[in-house]
Amino acid sequence: MANSNPASNAKWDAYVEQFLNDYFTANPNFAVYQGRHEFDGRLPDWSADGLSKEITRLRSEREKAFAFKDDQLDERQRFERDYLISQIDKDVFWRETADQPHKNPYYYADPLDPDVYVSREYAPLDIRIKAFTAYAKNVPAALEQAKGNLKAPLAMNLIKIGRQTIGGLADFYDKDVVKVFEPVKDEQLQKDFTDSRTAAAKAVRDFDAWLGTQENAANNEFALGAEKFKSMLKQTEGVDIDLAELEKIANADLERNLAAVKTECEKYAPGLSPVECNKKANLRKAPGKDLVEAATTQLADLRKFVQEKDIVTVHGTEECKVAIAPPYKAWNFAYINIPGPYEKGLPSIYYVSPPDPSWPKEKQDEYLPGEGSLLFTSVHEGYPGHFLNFLHSNRAKSKFGQVFVGYAFAEGWAHYTEEMMYEAGLGAGDAELHLGQLQEALLRNVRFLSAIGLHTKGMTVAQAKQMFIEKGLQDEGSADQQSARGTFDPAYLNYTMGKLMIKKLREDWTASRGGRQAWKQFHDAFLSYGGPPIPMVRKAMLAKDDKGSLF
Repeated sequence: MANSNPASNAKWDAYVEQFLNDYFTANPNFAVYQGRHEFDGRLPDWSADGLSKEITRLRSEREKAFAFKDDQLDERQRFERDYLISQIDKDVFWRETADQPHKNPYYYADPLDPDVYVSREYAPLDIRIKAFTAYAKNVPAALEQAKGNLKAPLAMNLIKIGRQTIGGLADFYDKDVVKVFEPVKDEQLQKDFTDSRTAAAKAVRDFDAWLGTQENAANNEFALGAEKFKSMLKQTEGVDIDLAELEKIANADLERNLAAVKTECEKYAPGLSPVECNKKANLRKAPGKDLVEAATTQLADLRKFVQEKDIVTVHGTEECKVAIAPPYKAWNFAYINIPGPYEKGLPSIYYVSPPDPSWPKEKQDEYLPGEGSLLFTSVHEGYPGHFLNFLHSNRAKSKFGQVFVGYAFAEGWAHYTEEMMYEAGLGAGDAELHLGQLQEALLRNVRFLSAIGLHTKGMTVAQAKQMFIEKGLQDEGSADQQSARGTFDPAYLNYTMGKLMIKKLREDWTASRGGRQAWKQFHDAFLSYGGPPIPMVRKAMLAKDDKGSLF
């Protein structure tokens, strides 16, 4: 790079430290998740004044970062500066351009999630009960602020997800949380805990009822629109592309995977349609008395496979455990909670959601994944997906890279590893396992098209649901969840979009380094950056050799 400075600049490093502290102060829930427990119990300022001050602060930080020129920074610092600016652009997009605080109740769901205090054993229970109590005391005022921000008419789908995620917290406070903190013997701590928890549960139920009253005036206008959708790609992931071109890329990958399903089904279940063939493959459930036992066994086998095949470095001795997801988080089948970079020696928890017990038995059986589907979900959440990604990002040279791992990087990597592991021999020769991998790929392919359709082309949720069933080969329960998710999570195209960018970067980077032989080297290099927008990693890894396109 021209005018580059080989010496690092202490002023930049001090600025990053200051930026992180200010960011944590403005987003204390995020700080706690990262392991900064001096922020325990606190919630963001969601008052009208607080929201507006935060946008002003972010713009001012952007100018400060931008003032550090290339010739004042070394290579690491230049990358970090661009990474920091991209994080600000992402925040400003969701807060201001997409106007989430005023339109989407789900905007408030993650910051209100008390899971860290309840399930992460970062301190003894008598310390964590105080943190939970402080958090619960702040919930009523935070929900009043959220109420003041959300402007009618709201979109019906966004109201529904707000009621499921935030409304579902009340039962969680009353049941699960009580059980967790039961062993605390101190009467005063228990009294304070009960008082604050009860008030928080009441505030949640009031908020839920208020959201219910918004249903009368609700509309179906959840869509970002083409212009904002295009801005979302650029401001949140650094992807600048024509939407028609993007849709073509999405369709081509869907067709590739559908063709692979067809080929596999012709051998495995001749005469059956892809939907019927997939149903047959899903009848084989993973061994174990329940989902938790089955996934736990799979994780141990996958770790061994990754090490034996030398696919990517497995750092450290950190553990990944499996648990049942609480009901308020059951809108997706599986997710993982990973301790942040400021925590030491704590396990990650991979959560799985059993079917809704109110569903008919047939729908419940359909919803439970087959062995292949669960295996590649365990690849995605555990090895070498999210869990392994964070073993690397928590060891990134840049503290900024440890703290900020983006959506397309994290989900793109986790989804990329599914097909990559199949290519490396996982499930080789086993049609049911391969169909499981392909089903996971088709689900993400349809998310890609569903996001574009719902937000830029006037597609309805019912049409998206149909596409998940017909092209994504999903059962009805999953198709309901997935089509609804597209309304409040327009960026869920990032799974396949990220995967395709990583695959293309792997091809381009390994082409001059021995191809397949260089996969481990590529994986370790890619993961060393933390989790910035993938186009930034491409530019850094290929430098002047970057002659290709993102996809």
